[in-house]
Amino acid sequence: MTIKTSITPFVNEPFTDFTLEENRKEMEAALVKVKSELGRDYPLVIGTEKNVTENKIVSINPGNLDEVVGRMSKATQETTEKAMQLALKTFESWKRVPARQRAKYLLTAASLMRERKHEFSAWLVYESGKNWAEADGDTAEAIDFLEYYAREMIRLSEVNLTHPLVKIAGEYNQLTYIPLGVGVVIPPWNFPLAICAGMTTAAVVSGNTVLLKPASTTPVIAQKFVDLMHEAGLPTGVINLIPGNGSEVGDYLTTHPKTRFISFTGSKEVGLRINRLASEMADGQIWIKRLVAEMGGKDGIVVDETADLDAAAQAIVSSAFGFQGQKCSAASRAIVVESVYEQIVNKIVAITKKLEIGLPEANYAIGPVIDKGAFDKTLEYIEIGKKEGRLIAGGQKAEGNGYYIQPTIIADVSGKARVMQEEIFGPVLAIAKATDWQEAIRMYNDTEYGLTGSYFSTNQERIGVALEEMHCGNLYINRKCTGALVGVHPFGGFNLSGTDSKAGGPDYLLLFTQAKATSQKV
Repeated sequence: MTIKTSITPFVNEPFTDFTLEENRKEMEAALVKVKSELGRDYPLVIGTEKNVTENKIVSINPGNLDEVVGRMSKATQETTEKAMQLALKTFESWKRVPARQRAKYLLTAASLMRERKHEFSAWLVYESGKNWAEADGDTAEAIDFLEYYAREMIRLSEVNLTHPLVKIAGEYNQLTYIPLGVGVVIPPWNFPLAICAGMTTAAVVSGNTVLLKPASTTPVIAQKFVDLMHEAGLPTGVINLIPGNGSEVGDYLTTHPKTRFISFTGSKEVGLRINRLASEMADGQIWIKRLVAEMGGKDGIVVDETADLDAAAQAIVSSAFGFQGQKCSAASRAIVVESVYEQIVNKIVAITKKLEIGLPEANYAIGPVIDKGAFDKTLEYIEIGKKEGRLIAGGQKAEGNGYYIQPTIIADVSGKARVMQEEIFGPVLAIAKATDWQEAIRMYNDTEYGLTGSYFSTNQERIGVALEEMHCGNLYINRKCTGALVGVHPFGGFNLSGTDSKAGGPDYLLLFTQAKATSQKV
């Protein structure tokens, strides 16, 4: 097998067309292979040392509760400290590895993942409850992050060639982007491969070492990713996998004096807690810890009376119910101008009622939510929504040995309703009526979040206003508000959606580096 590491222009990884029989057969074979590997035990790996602990994180298939995906040994504060010391030691050598060489580890890993693309997607199907297309998109995005950040690090390392400093007589001046140190990476469960890979490799390719604490519901996928990086030749100690409780391991690392940065994707509540803990100086700490955070949203799609209503309805359903509404970018709100309100509502309901619910491995359109906590919370919000508006689709749990909930639509809610203001992270769509397009934009902005949004209109003057006035990090015109592509749609939000750190964008690696200017007399 030959691994290509030549630096060519970045191109997004294409999605798999599962309407082709060859691709379907390859995915089915991958599902069979991975299914035969379910239920295994995984040790803690700190450097070259493997530790099997008595306490384990048991990963359950959310679509089939009788199926154990894997049992991950659980870190303690003692093992976490051991990993921290190894990361500190490894940083001293890793930071001196040339940027182009660090980048080639990512390119090698991307090639390996591409060869086993369906296998990684199969793990996503079983552990996170994604159907084939959603899993394939997750894997493709992981490959994109590896390829993109490799090239971005090379670009940053050559900044003096591409953007030289102003020359002055008698001096030789340079700007260099150097790594920060040891960072804590805390990825989410909803994109357990793509975001995990992106957050981790952005830090690593920048010259940092990391302590990776995966989500407790998807630790096996994180393990598979770390194994892949080591297979690509990455030295041990650069990425240290530390599965454990957030209250024990997460808080310990966040408050550790040697932690230089925390990269987090998850809920607003946890993100704000990390922000507070990280802001407090610990004994022996000599820097301000840097926080890179993406904390979700209450994303919405605005439709005015000039819009293509069929396209708008399809985009709303895709954005609301893709991966059961468990994307940070999912549209949990639709705000429609009253003159076309009933038309849009009827179209949305008609499309939604065609969605079939069932096992992700059987490739149903709608699968389970991630765990019992999400299941119970979503059903609670549905009951709240029934009191705040008119239930017009779904509204209850669905059949199956898993955490299945019917795609639910609640119409006629006010902009101040809880289901219009609070993040639900499940298959629930609230629809509100606006008197005109200007009120619709105001209603869209009336939230503490600001991650993604869409505006459907054929009026260019209104589109111009929306582009300027709709306050979110990722705004789309006449298309769905999910499906950001690396390098195409740099992703990150405003307000309580995070620190506007644009993952997959040209300034993202700056967050994991510090700029050092040097000047020599000549």
